[in-house]
Amino acid sequence: MNRETGEWCCSAAAGVRVTVQIQPNARKTEVVGLVGDALKIRLQAQPVDGKANEALIRAIAGYLDVPRSAVLLTHGQTSRRKLLEIRSRLSADEVMQALLKAITG
Repeated sequence: MNRETGEWCCSAAAGVRVTVQIQPNARKTEVVGLVGDALKIRLQAQPVDGKANEALIRAIAGYLDVPRSAVLLTHGQTSRRKLLEIRSRLSADEVMQALLKAITG
């Protein structure tokens, strides 16, 4: 995967679609980097009762500085691979840049 192509982040009819690969039960919530065609995110939350999904939505909203209601989990509710839709005025490029900037070392 090449960072410039942004296969994990693209424009959609209602906003921007972002493909993520999560790792629950991590020591802390952080963006790790790119894995294939997805953005890898470690989540401190456990994958029970929707806690990891809520933590993911909260984290993405924070990285993008948008309300939590602007981040929708559209596919992968019970999977580690998830598809999010960001409904805001941000472009796909702005979303991509903000999430890549959040990658921890």
